[in-house]
Amino acid sequence: MRISILCVGKVKEKFYRDAIDEFSKRLSRYCKLEIIEVADEKTPDNASDIEVKQIKDKEGERILKNIKDDAYVVTLCIDGKQLDSEELADKIALLGVQGTSHICFIIGGSLGLADAVVKRADYKLSFSKMTFPHQLMRVILLEQIYRAYRIINKEPYHK
Repeated sequence: MRISILCVGKVKEKFYRDAIDEFSKRLSRYCKLEIIEVADEKTPDNASDIEVKQIKDKEGERILKNIKDDAYVVTLCIDGKQLDSEELADKIALLGVQGTSHICFIIGGSLGLADAVVKRADYKLSFSKMTFPHQLMRVILLEQIYRAYRIINKEPYHK
């Protein structure tokens, strides 16, 4: 299985980069992982609704250009479906059984995802009703994908 994490912006803090590197290394025995970063837009203070939409649309265009045609697209959205770890593992395993060889998880920027990106999604996933920094969300997503593979392979970790 090929897993892509397509995200807006760079990870600046070393502790986040270290955690991302660790889970990427752990995942390498289960799947082919790639992390694709697209540039984020500067958001002016007190941005108007029109400016916010324009920024999300620009970031969205960059995201859409990087989605491969064969990818099963999972957007991380606050209004998506919430799954527990076992359900995420089941979802990933079922996609593999159904012949999906590439899953692309998309993490938006600080303003969220453009409507066009959400429309492209095959599945909308929510980790919580809370908002997380997108750099931290990358770590959480990688950890949960790793946990899912451990569950799928009936290996200890997820308790």
